[in-house]
Amino acid sequence: MNLDELTIGQAKQLAAMFGAQAPQSTAYEVGKCYFIRTATYHVVGRLVRITDSDLVLEDASWVADSGRFHNALRDGELGEVEPFVRPVIVSRGGLIDGTEWIHPLPDKQK
Repeated sequence: MNLDELTIGQAKQLAAMFGAQAPQSTAYEVGKCYFIRTATYHVVGRLVRITDSDLVLEDASWVADSGRFHNALRDGELGEVEPFVRPVIVSRGGLIDGTEWIHPLPDKQK
């Protein structure tokens, strides 16, 4: 079998045989900022890429302490923040929930 000569139909059949899956849809939108809770931590940042398994955020920070949650979301004030130096990759498998962050992203350690 010459892989370079496969038809699209044959390639689809091979993909089905090996369990390839179509990309998962998501409610997250590239370009928007999010406050995301995972099983072990919180992160806030601007979503720049979505893959089947990950979200990539820029200008992101680890939120060690959100303070009162409702107040943080309403007013944008966070108790303790540690900015990432580079973009952060968050596994979609570990996501608990996320909400759009409508405030300026923190850029200083707090």
